[in-house]
Amino acid sequence: MPDRALERARRLVLPAMLASSAHRVPRKTALLYGEHRLCYSALSARAVRFAAALAGRGVRPGCRVALMLHNGIEIVEAFFGCQLAGAIPVPVNFRLTSDEVGFILSDARAVGIVHGTELTQVAVLAAAAAPMVRWRIEVGAESQAPDSYERFLAAARPAPPDVLLSEDDIAFLIYTSGTTGRPKGAMITHRNLYASTVSWVHEVGARHEDVWLSGQPLFHIGGINGLLPFIYLGATIVLNPTGNFDPRLTIALMKEHRVTRCVFVPTQWQDICRRPEATDLASVGLRTALWGGSAAPRETLELMERTFVGVDIVSAFGQTEMSGTTAMLKGDDSLRKLGSVGKPVIGVDIRIVDEAGSDVAVGEVGELVYRGPMAMAGYHENRAATEEAFAGGWLHSGDLLHEDDEGFLYVVDRKKDMIISGGENIYPAEVERALLAHPDVAEVAVVGVPHPRWVETPLAVVVAAAGTVPTEAALIAHCRTTLTSFKRPSAVVFESSLPRNAAGKVLKRELRQRYECHLV
Repeated sequence: MPDRALERARRLVLPAMLASSAHRVPRKTALLYGEHRLCYSALSARAVRFAAALAGRGVRPGCRVALMLHNGIEIVEAFFGCQLAGAIPVPVNFRLTSDEVGFILSDARAVGIVHGTELTQVAVLAAAAAPMVRWRIEVGAESQAPDSYERFLAAARPAPPDVLLSEDDIAFLIYTSGTTGRPKGAMITHRNLYASTVSWVHEVGARHEDVWLSGQPLFHIGGINGLLPFIYLGATIVLNPTGNFDPRLTIALMKEHRVTRCVFVPTQWQDICRRPEATDLASVGLRTALWGGSAAPRETLELMERTFVGVDIVSAFGQTEMSGTTAMLKGDDSLRKLGSVGKPVIGVDIRIVDEAGSDVAVGEVGELVYRGPMAMAGYHENRAATEEAFAGGWLHSGDLLHEDDEGFLYVVDRKKDMIISGGENIYPAEVERALLAHPDVAEVAVVGVPHPRWVETPLAVVVAAAGTVPTEAALIAHCRTTLTSFKRPSAVVFESSLPRNAAGKVLKRELRQRYECHLV
């Protein structure tokens, strides 16, 4: 009979990353959050207690446990604790409504939920609508609940359940943001994230002496994708508070802890770079400034280059279904290839294909499809969506791109957002860029609406810049300077804000429904 300890040591699973670092650098600081500091030995021990506490609640391998928490030490402990118990953590966006959380709890068939004290009301309402939820654990120093997180850990024995994980077991069940309908649960395996972690380390050149800080929440694949490489290396991780982004606090944290690598979305980088105290971050240790989550204007990249002299500016592009980062734009290419998301990272195979699944020519637009060890196992209990995603044996990203003659990739738009007007393809992102160049436009979303002759035509939904009163005629006239006739919006409507989901993405589906009867 095989030795279980030997068999366990052979497997590339996420808890092995933490166990290895706890063995190699037990006293090294693993996590910093506010006044709290946890070394690798303590992080490992608390994750083990969490696993034992779950087993004591009847949680068995394969059970799903929802985690609705702001960034903090507890969410990292819970990630690894769930996996040590063989359970599947389900990170939940803390900005969701109780109905949205209830849907995820029900769809995932979660047996319990761990949540912050500030999210108790949402958690209670959501759990009431999810019949399989049997318990709630409340996280927060001020928690007086009988099932507070610290009581939950203290009651457990300091030994993990005897669980043998496989590389193909589900490590995380992460729900997509649902801009086109109900969110789907992407099943991300240990193999997926182990491959992604090793690839990320090599692409960025990360090292064990690094200090990492992320501006991304840990319910997001980007946050997880950034966390794991530094657990793997035994490096130190500074957890940035989630909620309202504070550039002054962020810069102070970077200086206090001599952060060497970090990631933020472009708007956060703008806020950081505009602070005078940001100019000496490179001198206190910053080596890599990553950005992702949305396109970065040239002005932002140039501002980063001026602010962080000698720092590598890196674009990280990817998606949940590919376990995080799939392409990077690095070094001198950041400005030379402005607008590109870079080239595929190690371990990611790509093609750009037409509707028939055939490769398009260099420079032509098609859908980006993937293969590789990072590709998800599928969507949770959704065979139809899984088969559609993997049609032809490649994972379909839903992103429309083109590739230049040097192999650099350029995102054009989302496939589902493309407008076909009179047989011509119109990419809303291109029209949106043209309108955003007008000083009176603060935000814009372009969607297709029915047209009696052209079948579909672009309509622009605009949020005016503060103190301005733009007109439809003026904005359409502005588009004539940069867009050919069939790409120009046929109509412009004005709103005080754009509908967004809890992840901040514009709900174009809602806009299409709202204006499907708009006459043009």
